[in-house]
Amino acid sequence: MSITAERKTALIKEYATKANDSGSPEVQVAILSERINNLTEHFKLHGKDNHSRRGLLKMVATRRSLLDYVKETDEGRYKTLIERLGIRR
Repeated sequence: MSITAERKTALIKEYATKANDSGSPEVQVAILSERINNLTEHFKLHGKDNHSRRGLLKMVATRRSLLDYVKETDEGRYKTLIERLGIRR
């Protein structure tokens, strides 16, 4: 359900806006998207896992608020980010 350290560092390198960047909204959204995708696969096998479903909904809400922030500050960054991640809006 969680992502490995290697995958997390790969996501940070891929979505970083500058060197040593691990806290920008793009990186946070990418990491949350990876975790959401992993949990979605988990629910295909464990449909009644409601405790994890609550965590999934919290992650989706956090990602949504981060995406709203990026959209407010810079529309171009927002469009490229959702395009790169394959998030439909």
